[in-house]
Amino acid sequence: RGMPGAMFPAGYNNAYQILQTPGYVVILHEMIHDARIIPIDGRAHVGSGIKLWNGDSRGHWEGNTLVVETSNFSDRGWVATSAATGRVKGIPQTEALHVVERLTRVDANTIAYEVTVTDPNIYTKSWTVKFPLSRDQGYQIYEYACHEGNH
Repeated sequence: RGMPGAMFPAGYNNAYQILQTPGYVVILHEMIHDARIIPIDGRAHVGSGIKLWNGDSRGHWEGNTLVVETSNFSDRGWVATSAATGRVKGIPQTEALHVVERLTRVDANTIAYEVTVTDPNIYTKSWTVKFPLSRDQGYQIYEYACHEGNH
């Protein structure tokens, strides 16, 4: 329940590192050090019978915008959480969930992030959230350790 299926901000540990290699984009989320490895080589999604906590993501470029489509979510998770605190449970979902993220480079230090959530079993219509991601060259992602006394 603490894994993000999209890049919604949590209460803390909101840093992301985005890397591109031939055929893949990797988004490392500071919270829980979850790494989303997103193929951008045109391959098909996994079979519909395979359900994953973070869904199955596939990306492609539309000009200067990275578009990531994610489906095949397990119905046991949440699209987003407020970290591992449990204070905010996240966004309910079913196996019909479909998420489309758009990351557009605005300038050298800003990415415009937009996510559209569609789940006809929960919501009457799709909804979209937009916010900027700002580069912080001086920020270091530290080891994530969630255990007693680590504060």
